[in-house]
Amino acid sequence: MKLISTAIKNKVLQSMIDILDRRRDDIIKANKKDLELFDKSDRAMYDRLIVDDKKVDGMIKSVQEVMQQEDPVGKVKSEKNLDNGLKIQNKTAPFGTIMIIYESRPDVTIEAAVLAFKANNKILLKGGKEAIHSNIILEECWHQALEENNLDSDWIKLLHLNREETQAFLKKPTEKLDLIVPRGGERLIAFVKEHAQCAVLISGRGNNFLYVAKDANWEQSIKVILNAKTDKISACNALDKILVDTRIPEYENKIKELASILKDQGVSLVVDETIGQVLTTEAKIVEESLWYQEFLEMKCLIGAVASIEEAIAKINQYSGGHSATIMTQDQELAMEFMDQVDSAAVYHNASTRFTDGGQMGVGAELAISTDKLHHRGPLGLEQLVTNKYYVFGDGQIRV
Repeated sequence: MKLISTAIKNKVLQSMIDILDRRRDDIIKANKKDLELFDKSDRAMYDRLIVDDKKVDGMIKSVQEVMQQEDPVGKVKSEKNLDNGLKIQNKTAPFGTIMIIYESRPDVTIEAAVLAFKANNKILLKGGKEAIHSNIILEECWHQALEENNLDSDWIKLLHLNREETQAFLKKPTEKLDLIVPRGGERLIAFVKEHAQCAVLISGRGNNFLYVAKDANWEQSIKVILNAKTDKISACNALDKILVDTRIPEYENKIKELASILKDQGVSLVVDETIGQVLTTEAKIVEESLWYQEFLEMKCLIGAVASIEEAIAKINQYSGGHSATIMTQDQELAMEFMDQVDSAAVYHNASTRFTDGGQMGVGAELAISTDKLHHRGPLGLEQLVTNKYYVFGDGQIRV
C-alpha cells in the first residue's frame, strides 16, 4: 500500500471515533448475537467476547490515543556521512501487510487495525467465529471511515476463513504477507508456526509466575497475589503459579493463610509435593505438564523452592516467557531475579497485571510479544515498523 500522510491517517481515525460513538448501539446489538450463541461455560473466553458501553468507550479511547501519537514512519534512526561522499540514513518503514489471528476479543479488531493503519501497514484480521457478528460490524465501521476519506477499504480487511481455509492461506497466501501475529493459546500459535510461510511474531501465552522470597513483606505479597490472580482471569498477564521460599518465617502458617485467602476468593488450588505436606487436602500435581499450563481460570498452582536460584530455574523452565514477579525487600536480590529470569516483563513487588500497553505507557497494543525478534513486550505503534537504508550518492562506484 502506498505511503499516506499523517494528516490523512488522522482524519480517518477521527472519522472512526465519530462512527464508533454513533453506532455503539448497533455494535452492542451485534455482540449480543455472538453472546447468545456462545457456551458460557468457558468463562475466560466469554468475558473476552463481551462488548458493552464501557468496552466501546475503550475502543474509542484506543483510537484517540493512537491518533495523538507521533507517526512512526520515516523517522531517521541513524545517519552517517562516509569518506567516499555517500550519505547513509537508516529510516523507519512500514512492514507492508500484517495478518493477526486472534480469538474472541472484538476490541482487537479496533486496536490491531488502528495501530497497523497509523504505521502505514495493511492489516488482515482473522478473528474467531465466536465473534463474527461483532467483527463484521466493526469492519463496516473501518470501511466507512476509510471511504469517507477517499481511501481503499482494503487497508483493513476481515478474513472469513474456516480452519482448513486458514491453513491453505498460510501455506499459499493469495496476497503478499510480511508478518503474522497469532494472538491466543498454544494450539493457535503452534498451528500458525507449522503452516506460515513468512515471519511469525509469537504472542498471547501467559503462564506467569510470582516468587515470594524469604524476606518478602507478607501482607504486600498477599495483596499482589490476589490482584494478579483474580482481577481478570481471562488476561494473558494473569498469575498462574506461586513459588514460596521455604525459608520464609512461619512458613507453614503462611502457606495455610495463603491457601485460605485464595480459596475464599473462589480460586481452586493445585500443590507440589512439598506444599502438599502442609496443605494435605489439596489436589497434588499429577503430571509435569501442569507446570507449563496457562490456566485462564480461577485456578492456581503453589510450589515450594529453597532458594532464589531454584525459583529462577523453575520459572525459566516452565513459564511462557511473559511476566514474572519477585516479592522481596532486598534490592540486590530483586535485581538478580530480574536479570536472570527470561521473560518479556519482570517485576519487583508488583502485579503481573501491569504487562499491558496502556499500563506501561505504550498506549494501544497489537499484542504482548514473547518473541525476541523483532521486539519483546507490548507491540505498540513504534514497534509496527521495520527499517530500510537510504543511500544518497553522486556517481560513486565500489572499487
